[in-house]
Amino acid sequence: MTEGGSGFFGPVDQRKDNNIKAVINDDEVKKLLKRYKKIKKYMKSPLYEVKVMDDNEDVVSKLVDEDDG
Repeated sequence: MTEGGSGFFGPVDQRKDNNIKAVINDDEVKKLLKRYKKIKKYMKSPLYEVKVMDDNEDVVSKLVDEDDG
């Protein structure tokens, strides 16, 4: 069974032995890693700590809420 994909994953090929081979788009991985590193750098900053204390932090809290639901 072969299915096409778009975005992060390319075509996915599932054989009879239930092994899945997926082609991952390198450009999408690079974008994701760049965004991750930027967020991690922001989380280490004093600005992030101040916003958390003031309960005004939006960036990371939105990502956490998005992941929960």
